[in-house]
Amino acid sequence: MSTSAIRIEPRAVDVRVSEDALMVRLADGRELTVPLAWFPTLQAAAPTARAKWRLIGGGIGIHWDELDEDLSVAGLLASR
Repeated sequence: MSTSAIRIEPRAVDVRVSEDALMVRLADGRELTVPLAWFPTLQAAAPTARAKWRLIGGGIGIHWDELDEDLSVAGLLASR
């Protein structure tokens, strides 16, 4: 008999952007912090534009309408 693992995609529940970092809180309680320098569009944007994000796909991604920028949570977790 074989069993298959249930794969649950990580989902964001909150996002914060500082002058030098992007911080994403996940539904499972983890918080991911990555350098803002990894995302030139976000780094170059005004703080007010960086603050206007929304979760997409039930939290599997983050979108900034004003900046036309999308990031996936899975991509953030895979980045090193």
